[in-house]
Amino acid sequence: MIAGIFLQSTDFIDAAYIVAFGLMIYGMSGLTGPRTAVRGNKIAAVGMAVAVAATLLRHGEFHGSGTVVLIVVGLLIGTAVGVPAARNVKMTAMPQMVALFNGVGGGAVALIAWVEYRHGFVPAHHPPATGGWPLRAEGFELFGAIIGSISFWGSNIAFGKLQEILPGRPIKLPGQAVINVALLVVAVAVAVVLASGTHSELLFIVGILGVSAVLGNMVVLPIGGADMPVVISLLNAFTGLSAAATGLALSNPVMIVAGMIVGASGTILTDQMAKAMNRSVPAIVAGGFGGAVGAPVSSAGETEGTVRSTSAQDVAIQLSYARHVVIAPGYGLAVAQAQHAVRELERALEAKGVEVKYAIHPVAGRMPGHMNVLLAEADVPYDLLREMDDINPEFPRTDVTLVIGANDVTNPAARNEPGSPIYGMPILEVDRSSAVIVLKRSMASGFAGIDNPLFYDDKTSLLFGDAKASVSEVTAEVQAL
Repeated sequence: MIAGIFLQSTDFIDAAYIVAFGLMIYGMSGLTGPRTAVRGNKIAAVGMAVAVAATLLRHGEFHGSGTVVLIVVGLLIGTAVGVPAARNVKMTAMPQMVALFNGVGGGAVALIAWVEYRHGFVPAHHPPATGGWPLRAEGFELFGAIIGSISFWGSNIAFGKLQEILPGRPIKLPGQAVINVALLVVAVAVAVVLASGTHSELLFIVGILGVSAVLGNMVVLPIGGADMPVVISLLNAFTGLSAAATGLALSNPVMIVAGMIVGASGTILTDQMAKAMNRSVPAIVAGGFGGAVGAPVSSAGETEGTVRSTSAQDVAIQLSYARHVVIAPGYGLAVAQAQHAVRELERALEAKGVEVKYAIHPVAGRMPGHMNVLLAEADVPYDLLREMDDINPEFPRTDVTLVIGANDVTNPAARNEPGSPIYGMPILEVDRSSAVIVLKRSMASGFAGIDNPLFYDDKTSLLFGDAKASVSEVTAEVQAL
């Protein structure tokens, strides 16, 4: 009895929240490097478990409430779905998984708004009063409902594009921008009416969630596949902000802190990635490029020419007698699951005294940090990874650059062709190397849907085939020399 009273005391619950916040922040600080990422993830998970337990104690859910059964059922279902999905997902499908998990967060916020208004909105520990806090609380709740619903449905569209269920190219309607603004105005107007007081609360909250759902779809459909990494980060920020707003409405500290952390970090990451692509966030939301396969043409519209095909033996000779080799991975490496084969090639070259580094572009792959995660999985030393700004000055002294499945992030058209859709986008300047070897399955364009003049450069040779098989064959030839 006494123990139960103590566990539900305000001081104990507040202390538990502080411990939870500390664990989550400390755990996330470990995600900055592969050596500490797993441990950091576990610490943050413990912090979240403490926060959930504190929230349940705060509302007396552990002491006779009939909802405890529903809570346990929800935890079991979530665990049964989430754990196998996370353990079995392939690295090539990780961006889709991130989009889905992010969408679930936004959907949860939207459902909270639905439940609150279905049962009559009353902010936690703040009884209704004329004006004042309850009205502001409703405003936070409705803001969270709008943003959360946009995030949920937008994340589903992002998943569909990444999974190729939907076309990767931008899908636009005439007057798309006007339609989006009109939907946003309608959602905000309905929210204002609802917050001001109406007898049709349930109808209005359904209207808000419905209009926001359409807006979420309409916002992401016009965005091209090449912009998906930025979109995922932006939707992640939306989910965080919606959770924080709902936390303010319900006076829930864990939702406020966790939501603000996610919202702030997602916003910063979105801004950094947009700058890495030389594109503004409004321009991306207005509609990006990607998805259409372009013909190999120059800036003048003429055919670029032919490509030089090479063999694994020739590649092995070039690499073995080089002093400095840079490996530039892209989405093709993820598709082929070639990270372990690349690690073996790196070891074989280092055994011959070759200096090997990895060039990492901020938006290589389909989500932020995609290449870093892949290479960490193969135990590539973190100090061999070089970010774009650090590696670009080294390309002029690089003997051979090995490009594995990277298209758009190595395209010199971004630097040389003002008419290119990606003109101005910072790239890995691999064309400044003495020699370039590109591993590709075919001459298909990258996710941006434009051709790469690098493939027709006199210093470039292409090794066609599955990246994993090609790298393994090259490694065997290197070891045989």
